[in-house]
Amino acid sequence: MFFPSSIQNLINQFNKLPGIGIKTAEKFVFYLLKQPKEKLQEFNLAFENLEKKIIRCPLCFNFTEINNSFNKNGFNLCSICADPRRDKSILCVIAEPQDLLTIEKTNEYHGLYHILGGVINTIKEIGPEKLKVKELIQRIRNSQSSTPVKEIILAFNPDIEGETTILYLTKIFKPSKIKITRLARGLPMGSELEYADEITLTNALKNRQDL
Repeated sequence: MFFPSSIQNLINQFNKLPGIGIKTAEKFVFYLLKQPKEKLQEFNLAFENLEKKIIRCPLCFNFTEINNSFNKNGFNLCSICADPRRDKSILCVIAEPQDLLTIEKTNEYHGLYHILGGVINTIKEIGPEKLKVKELIQRIRNSQSSTPVKEIILAFNPDIEGETTILYLTKIFKPSKIKITRLARGLPMGSELEYADEITLTNALKNRQDL
């Protein structure tokens, strides 16, 4: 090692982040080393809060904070699930929390979400059992006693994994007679939902197709 172990360990941790090479990791660490202690303490506190305060919403599996103002029946719901203005009859199923933020920016969608935590990927050995599919099925069943889900929007990246996930979920919910739609083909094959521009995604939502 060319650096003290504390420095090298932090470089290694940054290097584990997606898209961060060893050189970029070194730049991050040496930037932090030049900062005053107060700044480092702020940085450290931000990391601690991720561990201590952030949890998954028990309904949609988005991220939320412990003891937030949306506590309902002892559960820390996220702001979207707890919002009475959202249309509870429409459920948009997505892969990751980042996709939720992208869709919200369009101001076109006003229903609820369900985050699977990924997509089906046979190469990486990610099957339905590793995703929040069972929770999705149970959630839709539970909705029948209050506000039944009338439409499920399957909003996944237009790639092989996304298509595989859409086919799998369609097969499950088709017999239930719930309307199942997908984003329109405004999204080119192989693109990622997270990086779609708002106009393209808005059109995809407006012109979503039945499955």
